[in-house]
Amino acid sequence: MARVQVDQVDGVAVVRLANGKVNALDLELLEEITHVFHEITAESVVLTGAGPNFSAGVDLRRVAEGGADYVRAFLPALDRAFLAVFGLGKPTVAAINGHAVAGGAILAAACDHRVMATGRGTIGVTGMLVGMAFPPTALEILGYGFGDRGVHRAALTGHTLAPAEALAAGYVDELTAPDLVVDTAVARARPPASAEAYRLTKAVLQAPVHERLARTRPVFDQQILDLWLDAVEDGRISRYMASLSGRENGR
Repeated sequence: MARVQVDQVDGVAVVRLANGKVNALDLELLEEITHVFHEITAESVVLTGAGPNFSAGVDLRRVAEGGADYVRAFLPALDRAFLAVFGLGKPTVAAINGHAVAGGAILAAACDHRVMATGRGTIGVTGMLVGMAFPPTALEILGYGFGDRGVHRAALTGHTLAPAEALAAGYVDELTAPDLVVDTAVARARPPASAEAYRLTKAVLQAPVHERLARTRPVFDQQILDLWLDAVEDGRISRYMASLSGRENGR
């Protein structure tokens, strides 16, 4: 079964993540995201989640169970998927229909515009709570979408924000009712007057991100990989997941 579903709505490609209840990012989903965004022919795109969530981020259980070989395949796939969304030279709108956490928040930040549903959904990156760090690609995209102040707050604290807080912090551009989030995103994703003008403008705006990545990735990618491998080896990820289960059972 496909982990990414694509529909056409008024000429807009609506790309839905469909990987279980929370659309957790595993290796297979990342590969599908990359493929879909490289193959899109529609003039504009809406990215959203099937079900009640946008994406709860990296499938930590798969990371913990997969071990070193899985991590070594997973991190480059994570970069490729983020860059496929970020680098699409067309209007992209995130319809955040529920939780957009960690990698889910970065996918949302990779889009040009973010519409978030009101309700119980939250957005933010929680790596610091696990004791892990995202690679430079992810943090650069997060900074591009959230701004310098936003990325510092998000990445260094691990806090997630409710919709009204996210709007005030600049994480998202607008809020709407849950049943209108995709329709609103489609309306914002109308094709531009000139596809080439949009592509070029977006490329110029993103050029500093790619220039910084050319400098930082050779320095930090291996260090990040080593940190993830350590987190698998020392049980850090498993302990974090157990703590989450404990809190849920204590409700």
